[in-house]
Amino acid sequence: MASKERPVCQIFSFQDCKASPDPIYELPAQCLTPTPAPIVIDNGSFQTRAGWAAPAAEYDSPRLIFRSVAARSRGAARSETQIGNDIPNLEPLRWLLKSQFDRNVVVNFEIQELIFDYVFTHLGIASEDSVEHPIVLTEAPCNPLHCRQMMSELLFECYRVPYVSYGVDGLYSFYHNNTRRNIRPPHTGIVLSSGYHCSHILPVINGRLDAVNCKRVNMAGSQAASYLQRLLQLKYPGHLAAITLSRMEELLHEHSYTAVDYHEELEKWRSPEFYEREVHRMQLPFSGKVPGGCVSVEERQERRAQQLRRLQEINARRREEKLQQDQERLDRLMAVQELWDDGLLDQFHKSLVELNMDSAEELQSYINKLQLAVEQGRQKLLHSDGAEGKMEVSELEQPMDEGDGVALMDSDFPEDTLPEKPANVVQPMFNMAEYHQLFVGTERLRCPEILFQPSLTGEEQMGLMETLQYVLARYTPEQQEALVSNVFLTGGNMQYPGMKERVERELLAMRPFQSHFKVTMASQLALDAWCGARDWALEHPPGGGAAEGWISRQDYEEKGGEYLSEHCASNAFIPMKLAKPVPARPVEPSVMTSAGASAAISTVTSALTPSFSTGAADVSMVSS
Repeated sequence: MASKERPVCQIFSFQDCKASPDPIYELPAQCLTPTPAPIVIDNGSFQTRAGWAAPAAEYDSPRLIFRSVAARSRGAARSETQIGNDIPNLEPLRWLLKSQFDRNVVVNFEIQELIFDYVFTHLGIASEDSVEHPIVLTEAPCNPLHCRQMMSELLFECYRVPYVSYGVDGLYSFYHNNTRRNIRPPHTGIVLSSGYHCSHILPVINGRLDAVNCKRVNMAGSQAASYLQRLLQLKYPGHLAAITLSRMEELLHEHSYTAVDYHEELEKWRSPEFYEREVHRMQLPFSGKVPGGCVSVEERQERRAQQLRRLQEINARRREEKLQQDQERLDRLMAVQELWDDGLLDQFHKSLVELNMDSAEELQSYINKLQLAVEQGRQKLLHSDGAEGKMEVSELEQPMDEGDGVALMDSDFPEDTLPEKPANVVQPMFNMAEYHQLFVGTERLRCPEILFQPSLTGEEQMGLMETLQYVLARYTPEQQEALVSNVFLTGGNMQYPGMKERVERELLAMRPFQSHFKVTMASQLALDAWCGARDWALEHPPGGGAAEGWISRQDYEEKGGEYLSEHCASNAFIPMKLAKPVPARPVEPSVMTSAGASAAISTVTSALTPSFSTGAADVSMVSS
């Protein structure tokens, strides 16, 4: 009977990719003439992508892609701040990293200004006074007016840009993919966008975002990475330092997947064969040097000889230092003795007090001891030089003079002084490589699952598909049919394999029997937002009489920083209406006329009449 073949283990190693600094590009001539080309900035909470909205094929992708973080130690100058790809490894500086975002909303505009400086400098814009190019910038769905006001103030006042256009990244991706599929506007559908900090459900009706029914789910890529880090650190407490957040993000991007049926998939992992076949063994870096491993007798003797030579060098160096100290002290005592011989008694007694001695006899006793110690030290040095660097073990075991004793084992020496074991004793082999492996099994599907079941992490909120069902319930059946006929998935956190099939299965269980729906995914989940913003900027150039979607400097000065010019991929502009109190007219001190006085008296009387009549009615009721 043939034995079953053992499944092949899948062993992977972490890439630990290091970021390389971005080059500083030259400003292309075609981006200046005939009019300055717009700069498209996808201001994401995980990555920032920036490039030119120019028709040439070389500008189809962003020039700059970097992490939206800045590292600056406390008290450091502004010029010492590291931005994005200037930080080769994020882990050593994790405690210094700062972002301009609080979840998905920009709140730290000092960091945002540093990000803009980095973008404009590396795109080749060297003008210090102003940026002559229009800016297309992404913002959060239903962005607070105060945040948009601060952003407009930064762009118009600090950089003096001529035009600004704001849009939602998920809607730009929706616009880009609908254009590629030749779907004529106005577009209707529902966008499921999941990024780094949160996920959004964005219903679009007739080419405009229905902001009233937009919903946010506070589960996305950062929560999945933190959850995976917590699971593996509990599983492998001996590798806490090696289980970093950057490696967990790599695990999510490269080795995780979404289960179509979560509970059914977990049942599959109960099978040992399935586990051995599907588990991913992540190899951590380690040193192959094993203390106490199998070392030959020759190597042990060589190490012992090196150890003895180092001990001799240390002893010789310490003897020289002690001899030099004794000689200096002896010279000083001899100088004091000369004062006694010359008859300078006052200076001699002062020197004795400084030396903490009482008499000349005590001084002479110390001089004799030091002379003997100096002579012995010189003899030892001569003996060690004559031995030509060889030292016997018996010499090391002899007691040494005071100050000559050294630790036989230095901290840098290999701990290899244990007695040798007999050759016939078999030592157990320790597999260091296997000890430094992380077995990633059910974690591959448990972490992406928090997008659908936030309760796995202890969060009390609805999952993405429950929230979608809640949003659809707010529309009429006809509108629901139109929305689910174009369900669009976008965002970097939607790149798990099996995500589209999972959404289709959830919609099948959610929708009525024999109803139709269609789920599509963005062609480039992370880059389509920037590509859609670029396509929109090319089709809607700024300038002219009424440029849809663009905010000019005149609009900013007249309508305020929170003003938004709506377009097909923007938020809905809902101005904040504040009721201004009407100032009271000051009462003139002049004496009122008879007509005015009678009018005022009649007004007061009419105002007081209802209360009086009510009181009379109450009295009549009590009396009756």
